[in-house]
Amino acid sequence: MSQPRVDATKIRDHVHRLAQQHPPVDLASADYTVHDPSTVRARFGHVMDYMARVELEVERNVLELAVLLPGVSQTDRTFYADVWGPQEAHHGILLDTLGQHLGLPPVTANTGEVPARVRVLGALAHLPVVHEVIRLLYYLTGAATEKSAMLAYQAMGDGLAEMGEEPTRKTVIDAIKVQEPGHFAFYRLSAAEMVQSGAIAGWQLHLARLLRSRRYGLVGAGTREQRTGFGGVIVELGLDQQLERNVRDISSLETQLLWAHRQGLQVPAYALAAFREAAQTYRARLEGAAAAA
Repeated sequence: MSQPRVDATKIRDHVHRLAQQHPPVDLASADYTVHDPSTVRARFGHVMDYMARVELEVERNVLELAVLLPGVSQTDRTFYADVWGPQEAHHGILLDTLGQHLGLPPVTANTGEVPARVRVLGALAHLPVVHEVIRLLYYLTGAATEKSAMLAYQAMGDGLAEMGEEPTRKTVIDAIKVQEPGHFAFYRLSAAEMVQSGAIAGWQLHLARLLRSRRYGLVGAGTREQRTGFGGVIVELGLDQQLERNVRDISSLETQLLWAHRQGLQVPAYALAAFREAAQTYRARLEGAAAAA
């Protein structure tokens, strides 16, 4: 069955709807009432700390995108600078504030200068053939990031509901969660439009597959320590219990667009390996800490 056609107008209209229907969450609307702070902190403290950092680093992400994608459309710029960026920044503030109400220290986020490696890649991005590969990878990474966030916020919301922590579930976690699907839809539509319109050639798709398989990155995990931290999110939320199914969901867009020629491929091996390794590393850290205690 062929996929529905996507064009620039459809994507632009989607971004405009996001801006109108989903402004950044009103920070004053959050209710940080927690009935059992110590239990919530023990169960979700690591997850909140990690995700708050990732959300707060949107400031640097926007700067990086301006360098990496000098030739994108006004729709793209409006999305990442005026819609996605402000929404994510408020998500980070909400999670950081909630964490502090639970007794966690303020989150330390890297919102500084664009790294040298990004500037080098940005210089190459002025070449149209390179720019389009980077743009496709940006959409695929964004889609995987949003799917990961959707799973995480769903698990957090379910857990808080089980604990009877309704104020924070409704006004913080659910308020954040409702904005993530619109972000995913932007990446999905944009990537599909690239492929359908012929904006990216077969050899560029091949290059994107090669780069993705060799440089697959987990959300907010640019260092070994951060990858272990991401593993903690997987383990603490129980997402490792059905890891292959969850990674299949997270990787669905790139499986569809990059690996359509591989009939029957459900989960890219490199994606599953990255998630599995992160979870294993975190479990090993917990076992080491338990043995030392």
